[in-house]
Amino acid sequence: MVGGDGRYFNREAIQIIIRMAAANGVERLVIGQHGLLSTPAVSHLIRKYALNGGLILSASHNPGGPEGDFGVKFNIANGGPAPEKITEQFYQEACKLSSFRIVDAAPIDLDTIGKSSLGELRIEIIDSVADYAEMMEHLFDFDRIKTLFKADVFSMAFDAMHAVTGPYAKEILEHRLRAPIDTVMNGTPLEDFGGGHPDPNLAHAGDLVRRLFEGPDLPDFGAASDGDGDRNMILGRQFFVTPSDSLAVMAANAHLLPGYRQGIVGVARSMPTSAAVDRVALRLGIDCYETPTGWKFFGNLLDEQLITLCGEESFGTGSDHVREKDGLWAVLFWLNLIAVMKKPVADIVREHWRLYGRNYYSRFDYEAVDADIGNSIIEDVRKELPSLCDRQFADFIVQSADDFSYTDPVDGSISSHQGLRIMFTDGSRIVLRASGTGTEGVTLRLYLEKYEADMQRINGDTQKELAALARIAEEITGIHRRTGRLAPDVVT
Repeated sequence: MVGGDGRYFNREAIQIIIRMAAANGVERLVIGQHGLLSTPAVSHLIRKYALNGGLILSASHNPGGPEGDFGVKFNIANGGPAPEKITEQFYQEACKLSSFRIVDAAPIDLDTIGKSSLGELRIEIIDSVADYAEMMEHLFDFDRIKTLFKADVFSMAFDAMHAVTGPYAKEILEHRLRAPIDTVMNGTPLEDFGGGHPDPNLAHAGDLVRRLFEGPDLPDFGAASDGDGDRNMILGRQFFVTPSDSLAVMAANAHLLPGYRQGIVGVARSMPTSAAVDRVALRLGIDCYETPTGWKFFGNLLDEQLITLCGEESFGTGSDHVREKDGLWAVLFWLNLIAVMKKPVADIVREHWRLYGRNYYSRFDYEAVDADIGNSIIEDVRKELPSLCDRQFADFIVQSADDFSYTDPVDGSISSHQGLRIMFTDGSRIVLRASGTGTEGVTLRLYLEKYEADMQRINGDTQKELAALARIAEEITGIHRRTGRLAPDVVT
């Protein structure tokens, strides 16, 4: 499978891949029309057509254009990202390369659906959207969702951010679900994403946020997806749903939707993601797995049917329907919930808090930190972890502190140094890790979490509730002092 998010060099790269595939004995390539395929669509199609794997041309939520980022990702036969044991083999082989094979041939037409060949290589250009849209119709009650828009009292806005989900959202939301034609914003994929940063968060999806929070005529529901279509942001009218809360609400209510009517067998979250879903799993009597950051760590759990839903705080949510996080799937999940529960987004979340308590949670991103400074902060905190146990900071007492390590319950593989955790006796947490998604310097990510069970205090302001933890985090890490930053670049 070959496809990308439409960013600069996407089409040129596909032509190179075709010519190299023909020269190296590949039997068949299935390519998305216009060279476009969302990451979850690639995962689905690999599985549907029983392919050996797929190449996804994307740098996810990073900027595009001639000065932007470009990436190549390989997904294996189960549809999921190649695990570390595979990527390490790729790296070792790459170190030995001294030449490569490529044929000299005219460009292949990527815009016309159909079949062709290049030597022994069979090439098939397919509709980028149709198979994915059909899968969504099996998972969700499209007729029920249509009633939202038929009533003419419900409105939504979806920001495709000039990236790959534009065609998918137009087909599913505006055509199959009969939402108004102007429901999809920025729906045409552009090589530079219209000059924007296709990251679906409060900072980068500013147009959408303003539509949901400002003005007299606010939509009832808002959502956005990123460059390659695997991340999502969910908004209600003047209400932001954290990815952690979104996963928890989905887990608690999945049985209301057709694709999950039999219930869920288990859930998983990345370590930095809040423990909100843990509380749902406990009440449902199902397992909850804590994994390192990276969707590949969910693959074995999904393949062994140990979990049904999984998610990361970095705006990624998914289920066992594919082996990738899936932005538009999450949006349809929420639309179906709204249609069934007949309640606005804010009410659904607040009722969830009243039942389970609230995990106040926030992530602070310090982008493009000088690599030497950023790495020294991580190393200094790592060295200090053993001495933090039992120490008291204001009203918080450290229960444990460690450098998170994960042992895969399926294959026994061990992944170490996955993030620094400081856990307090009241269930609060401070987590610090360096992100691998930036391309300049290092991105430091600081996560703060505080659980509140008092029903009188679950509707507070997140940053005010976390202010004391933020001061403790600065005392321990010295991020502001050592970087000279007065504030993080992004707060979510």
